[in-house]
Amino acid sequence: MPHCIDEQAEQIETLLHLPAILAPIFGLILLGLFYTEAKQHTLSSQDASFCHGELEVIYPELDIYECLIIPKSLREQLSQVWKAPQVYFSTAQKKKTYVLVMVDPDAPNRSKPTSAYWRHWLVVDIQGSALKEGQIEGTSLTDYKPPTPPSNSGFHRYQFMLFEQPPDASVSLTEQEEASRGKWDFQAFITSFDLGEPVATLQFLTQNYKD
Repeated sequence: MPHCIDEQAEQIETLLHLPAILAPIFGLILLGLFYTEAKQHTLSSQDASFCHGELEVIYPELDIYECLIIPKSLREQLSQVWKAPQVYFSTAQKKKTYVLVMVDPDAPNRSKPTSAYWRHWLVVDIQGSALKEGQIEGTSLTDYKPPTPPSNSGFHRYQFMLFEQPPDASVSLTEQEEASRGKWDFQAFITSFDLGEPVATLQFLTQNYKD
């Protein structure tokens, strides 16, 4: 169960044990907290529909299990402090291997993505048994780079896609791909290694933390 749901359950349990005279007051406060959280997670139907499967990405103060917008209070940590997140896929098959991709399709901005896809992270040969436990045991072809959208470029989508890796496939990047993270022909990469459709996808939106 996602961690944030556990925390909400604890808050509700605490509320139920408050004296009757205080319960309405704390109830309004709690409702306000829930409303703020829901408001922060509001997306367009197009952006919300991207996520499917049971992929979960966990940063130190942020558990992402559905499409969302990063709260402003966490954007600086996401860009400047936090390292690569934990990645869980609870339905991973233990004997299979996977490919994890994290990209920005909105570089340098969503209206003119002339540098898309910008590759933030690429790991291949991920063991299903480890992924099921929230561990990335595989080969990093592109080391994790945190989201750092340029100032005044609006919101960027950061997309995680998990693919089943075909048996005996040796997934790699060309010399040209290794030389640059930007302008990556992602679809050509998928086709080259017969990755097919992702088994799970997840995304969040964020913008420059100073904006």
